[in-house]
Amino acid sequence: METRRSADLGTPYTSSAPAARPDAACDVVTVPTRHGLEAVDILRRGAGDDAMGPVLHDDDCDTLGFVVPRGTAAGWDVPGSTCMETDGRGLRLSPEPPVQGSDWLLPPGDADLATDPTVLRAALGEAARLIEAADNCR
Repeated sequence: METRRSADLGTPYTSSAPAARPDAACDVVTVPTRHGLEAVDILRRGAGDDAMGPVLHDDDCDTLGFVVPRGTAAGWDVPGSTCMETDGRGLRLSPEPPVQGSDWLLPPGDADLATDPTVLRAALGEAARLIEAADNCR
Protein backbone atom coordinates (compact mmCIF):
# COMPACT_ATOMS: atom_id res chain seq x y z
CA MET A 1 0.00 0.00 0.00
CA GLU A 2 1.49 3.32 -0.97
CA THR A 3 0.06 6.56 0.34
CA ARG A 4 1.48 9.96 0.96
CA ARG A 5 1.76 11.05 4.55
CA SER A 6 2.88 13.90 6.73
CA ALA A 7 4.60 13.09 9.98
CA ASP A 8 3.05 16.24 11.43
CA LEU A 9 -0.53 15.13 10.83
CA GLY A 10 -0.71 11.51 11.87
CA THR A 11 0.44 8.01 11.42
CA PRO A 12 0.30 6.30 8.07
CA TYR A 13 -2.85 4.51 7.06
CA THR A 14 -2.33 0.80 6.84
CA SER A 15 -4.39 -1.36 4.58
CA SER A 16 -4.03 -4.33 2.34
CA ALA A 17 -5.72 -2.31 -0.41
CA PRO A 18 -3.56 -1.58 -3.44
CA ALA A 19 -2.04 1.83 -4.00
CA ALA A 20 -3.96 4.31 -6.14
CA ARG A 21 -2.36 3.95 -9.55
CA PRO A 22 -3.75 4.96 -12.93
CA ASP A 23 -5.07 1.44 -13.40
CA ALA A 24 -6.40 0.95 -9.84
CA ALA A 25 -9.78 1.88 -8.42
CA CYS A 26 -9.90 4.41 -5.59
CA ASP A 27 -12.38 5.78 -3.08
CA VAL A 28 -13.15 9.49 -2.90
CA VAL A 29 -13.71 11.65 0.18
CA THR A 30 -15.90 14.66 -0.66
CA VAL A 31 -16.24 17.79 1.46
CA PRO A 32 -17.65 21.28 0.96
CA THR A 33 -15.21 23.45 -0.97
CA ARG A 34 -14.35 25.82 1.90
CA HIS A 35 -13.53 22.91 4.19
CA GLY A 36 -11.59 21.11 1.46
CA LEU A 37 -9.50 24.12 0.44
CA GLU A 38 -8.55 24.68 4.06
CA ALA A 39 -7.53 21.02 4.33
CA VAL A 40 -5.45 21.31 1.13
CA ASP A 41 -3.61 24.28 2.67
CA ILE A 42 -3.02 22.34 5.90
CA LEU A 43 -1.70 19.33 4.00
CA ARG A 44 0.61 21.50 1.90
CA ARG A 45 1.96 23.30 4.97
CA GLY A 46 2.54 19.97 6.70
CA ALA A 47 4.58 18.29 3.99
CA GLY A 48 4.15 20.18 0.75
CA ASP A 49 2.40 18.69 -2.25
CA ASP A 50 3.78 15.27 -1.28
CA ALA A 51 1.21 15.10 1.54
CA MET A 52 -1.70 14.42 -0.78
CA GLY A 53 -2.83 12.65 -3.84
CA PRO A 54 -5.06 14.04 -6.56
CA VAL A 55 -7.93 16.36 -5.61
CA LEU A 56 -11.05 16.94 -7.72
CA HIS A 57 -13.39 19.92 -7.72
CA ASP A 58 -16.79 20.28 -9.30
CA ASP A 59 -17.55 23.06 -11.76
CA ASP A 60 -20.15 24.55 -9.41
CA CYS A 61 -17.40 24.96 -6.78
CA ASP A 62 -19.54 23.16 -4.20
CA THR A 63 -17.28 20.24 -3.31
CA LEU A 64 -13.73 18.92 -3.38
CA GLY A 65 -12.92 15.23 -3.68
CA PHE A 66 -9.75 13.73 -2.21
CA VAL A 67 -8.59 10.48 -3.80
CA VAL A 68 -7.95 7.90 -1.07
CA PRO A 69 -7.04 4.20 -1.21
CA ARG A 70 -9.76 1.73 -2.11
CA GLY A 71 -11.35 0.37 1.06
CA THR A 72 -11.28 3.68 2.94
CA ALA A 73 -15.05 4.13 2.64
CA ALA A 74 -15.71 1.09 4.80
CA GLY A 75 -14.40 2.86 7.92
CA TRP A 76 -14.85 6.53 7.07
CA ASP A 77 -16.77 8.46 9.75
CA VAL A 78 -15.65 12.10 9.58
CA PRO A 79 -18.57 14.51 10.12
CA GLY A 80 -19.18 16.90 7.24
CA SER A 81 -17.64 14.57 4.68
CA THR A 82 -18.60 11.54 2.66
CA CYS A 83 -16.39 8.73 1.40
CA MET A 84 -17.67 6.95 -1.67
CA GLU A 85 -16.57 3.54 -2.83
CA THR A 86 -15.91 3.26 -6.51
CA ASP A 87 -15.45 -0.51 -6.21
CA GLY A 88 -13.75 -0.54 -9.57
CA ARG A 89 -16.67 1.23 -11.28
CA GLY A 90 -15.78 4.83 -11.67
CA LEU A 91 -12.87 6.90 -10.62
CA ARG A 92 -9.65 6.01 -12.32
CA LEU A 93 -6.63 8.25 -12.16
CA SER A 94 -5.87 9.80 -15.52
CA PRO A 95 -5.14 13.32 -16.73
CA GLU A 96 -8.75 13.69 -17.87
CA PRO A 97 -11.33 14.52 -15.18
CA PRO A 98 -13.20 11.30 -14.34
CA VAL A 99 -16.65 12.87 -14.06
CA GLN A 100 -18.35 15.33 -16.39
CA GLY A 101 -18.62 18.70 -14.64
CA SER A 102 -15.44 18.21 -12.63
CA ASP A 103 -11.78 19.07 -13.00
CA TRP A 104 -8.55 18.39 -11.14
CA LEU A 105 -7.52 20.91 -8.48
CA LEU A 106 -4.39 18.79 -8.00
CA PRO A 107 -4.09 16.42 -10.98
CA PRO A 108 -2.59 12.96 -10.80
CA GLY A 109 1.17 13.35 -10.86
CA ASP A 110 4.06 11.08 -11.64
CA ALA A 111 3.58 8.92 -8.54
CA ASP A 112 -0.25 8.95 -8.58
CA LEU A 113 -0.49 8.09 -4.91
CA ALA A 114 -3.65 8.51 -2.86
CA THR A 115 -3.92 10.73 0.18
CA ASP A 116 -3.36 8.88 3.45
CA PRO A 117 -6.83 8.71 5.09
CA THR A 118 -5.41 9.19 8.59
CA VAL A 119 -3.58 12.33 7.50
CA LEU A 120 -6.67 13.58 5.64
CA ARG A 121 -8.84 12.96 8.72
CA ALA A 122 -6.46 15.08 10.84
CA ALA A 123 -6.34 17.86 8.24
CA LEU A 124 -10.14 17.94 7.92
CA GLY A 125 -10.47 18.15 11.70
CA GLU A 126 -8.00 21.02 11.87
CA ALA A 127 -9.77 22.74 8.96
CA ALA A 128 -13.12 22.47 10.74
CA ARG A 129 -11.65 24.03 13.89
CA LEU A 130 -10.05 26.89 11.91
CA ILE A 131 -13.30 27.61 10.03
CA GLU A 132 -15.29 27.57 13.27
CA ALA A 133 -12.81 29.95 14.92
CA ALA A 134 -12.88 32.30 11.93
CA ASP A 135 -16.67 32.29 11.82
CA ASN A 136 -16.89 33.01 15.55
CA CYS A 137 -14.66 36.09 15.16
CA ARG A 138 -17.19 37.86 12.96
